[in-house]
Amino acid sequence: MSSPSGVVIVDKPSAVTSHQVVGKLRRLLGTRKIGHAGTLDPMATGVLILGVNRATRLLGHLALHDKRYLATARLGLSSTTDDADGEIMPVADASALTVEAVDAALAPQRGDILQVPTSVSAIKVGGKRAYALARAGESVELKARPVTISRLDVLAVHGGDGWLDVDLDVECSSGTYVRAIARDLGAALGVGGHLTALRRTRIGNYSLDDAVTLGDEPPVLMDMAQAARLSFPVLEVTEEEATDIGYGRPIARPVPSAPTGMIAPDGALIALYEPTEAGSRPLAVLT
Repeated sequence: MSSPSGVVIVDKPSAVTSHQVVGKLRRLLGTRKIGHAGTLDPMATGVLILGVNRATRLLGHLALHDKRYLATARLGLSSTTDDADGEIMPVADASALTVEAVDAALAPQRGDILQVPTSVSAIKVGGKRAYALARAGESVELKARPVTISRLDVLAVHGGDGWLDVDLDVECSSGTYVRAIARDLGAALGVGGHLTALRRTRIGNYSLDDAVTLGDEPPVLMDMAQAARLSFPVLEVTEEEATDIGYGRPIARPVPSAPTGMIAPDGALIALYEPTEAGSRPLAVLT
């Protein structure tokens, strides 16, 4: 009997890597075929989507949804990694900054913007990961990328000796670096800035309400059809269509967008399809 397939939403704790969460779930479920979507840095906590067995083929699509975070940016100090895990360096006294000044400095980062990713990102430069080059002491220059920051609200500010912490509520497109928001805020104010706390509260329609904390018992898997319904348009297909879909054939029936989940008569998710002029064709067959 094959191992079940499905999705697990984990509330990742701090001080562990996303890969370590995958490793623990592999031990709990007794299967190697587990992956995750939307990596969280070790410092960060919150929503991490994991796919088990055939559901690993959904992960690349699930990671593309918008995300929401609660974050804290510390002004007055910069970091070599733009977060608290790097080498911290004082820049300028930020303790006297007002909420109004901080909010005004955030304004250029709202909406559709071009953002330079943090140098310790997983983006490849000349075939190597940027973070590997940065940690080897090499200079890394990354090109600005288009992102959308639909919410960037100041929740509170609280300061100390030369520094000011800014609590933020952030909603953004996939590919946005919240560390870069903290870095760019500090640069705009001339005081330096880095991220000291990050909690992801949502990816698409998956929220902390759906998340589990991994313990000593295997978690219950969300079935792939339910995961698809939370993520994409879905279509209920006929037995005849399901047969064609199982063989990876195009079908004449149109689908609304890419991807669209194809649900068999027995309720199982069997494929993701995309539109064509003649109907639709497979993006991924999951049977």
